[in-house]
Amino acid sequence: MPITRQSRRRFLQTTSSAAVAAVTAPYFFSTAQLVADDAKAESKNDRLVLGCIGTGSRWGGLGLEAMKFADCIAVCDVDARHAAGAVNRVQEIQGRQPVVHDDYRQLLDRDDIDVVTIATTDHWHTKIAVEAMQSGKDVYCEKPLTLTIDEGRQICRTVERTGRVFQVGTQQRTDMGQRFLQAIAMIRDGRIGTVQRVTCDIGGAPTSGALPIVEVPAELQWEKWLGQAPLADYRSLARDDGGTQSRGHFNFRWWYEYSGGKLTDWGAHHVDIAQWAIGQNGPGEGVKTVEPLMVEHPVELQDGMPVLDDRYNTATGFHIKCTFSNEVEMDIVSESPNGNGILFEGTEGRFHVARGRISGKPFEELSERPLPEDAIAQVYGGKQPTSHMQNFVECIKSREQPISDVFTHHRALTTCHLSNIAMRLNRPLTWDAKTEQILGDDDANNWQRRQPREGYEIDA
Repeated sequence: MPITRQSRRRFLQTTSSAAVAAVTAPYFFSTAQLVADDAKAESKNDRLVLGCIGTGSRWGGLGLEAMKFADCIAVCDVDARHAAGAVNRVQEIQGRQPVVHDDYRQLLDRDDIDVVTIATTDHWHTKIAVEAMQSGKDVYCEKPLTLTIDEGRQICRTVERTGRVFQVGTQQRTDMGQRFLQAIAMIRDGRIGTVQRVTCDIGGAPTSGALPIVEVPAELQWEKWLGQAPLADYRSLARDDGGTQSRGHFNFRWWYEYSGGKLTDWGAHHVDIAQWAIGQNGPGEGVKTVEPLMVEHPVELQDGMPVLDDRYNTATGFHIKCTFSNEVEMDIVSESPNGNGILFEGTEGRFHVARGRISGKPFEELSERPLPEDAIAQVYGGKQPTSHMQNFVECIKSREQPISDVFTHHRALTTCHLSNIAMRLNRPLTWDAKTEQILGDDDANNWQRRQPREGYEIDA
């Protein structure tokens, strides 16, 4: 039976018990798990209609989880190989093939799609997300949400104007065994007294050496992949271990043209949790000063711009000191004794939280003095935590803000973007969180936005 807009209305009127049952899934999902979950899913006539934009490696988890709650009828990718892989996955899960588009606008023009997932490269997120909301779609977009601070404002304005539901893919707010929710609950319950210092270890970035110009793969529409970024030669080099270093696909993370390196790739997770925990992600809140204490780049920078265009260029090592109006200090580092994760230090103790564990005396003491029964639910807005995708789907029905809303994400990611600006210009910055301006530095303020290539402007 075909999916209809009437089916969508019935979904918004009532959520089936089967949809609510598909909860607390791990970060990545196997096909077998999804097939089993699908057997318990609600009637297809009551399900959302889904379009997926960007079907590379991250979609392997995101898209499949979305199909627990929605019927995918269209996929879009500028890489035909990625699109073909998505078609096969959708066929395997849903028993029928989706329509394939190579231009996201064709997918957004369809009025039979209710919701879209966006799992493209970072520099494409904002334009697609803004136009998706303008076309009446609710949106789930992977992190980091934006390439610049100004793009964050553009997305926030569009959410306010359109009233669409928008979930950012910072799954540490829901999944990962709820360790990060527990960490915030411990802080709110005073288990380390007043927080004084936070260290976010987000790891360093790789280097590449010179990458040769090679022929663009036949299946890849390179000009479309570049989008708003400047035109550039396609570069790629096979590694001895069978992997590839390139200017494209997964490795886009290590080029400032398309990403913010580790500062946004992992900072979008740990800095987000840290600012949530210290109460600095609300209106007018956020970082006050950003100072680069140590920075290592794989190429020389001149006025903040790489002088070579044939190799990775994002920072490989760093130590950024941030301060907030509540006097909490935060260090964002590429390496620390505790390893990847967040170290919270307060007047009465300290503990470390990562995706795999929580450690420290305050955590060990929970066995004798547990948190209040509703402590984690209170962190989660008074609700019982679910999977990230289920939270999104439930908010589509209620029209409430999801657990990872664009407004709090914008404030945390602003800290990451400012850190990158400070590192590239090699000087400290002072930020006014209320006016969203860098104080006393017009040159640095200009780095809040980038001029998109002609034809790829964002109308927000």
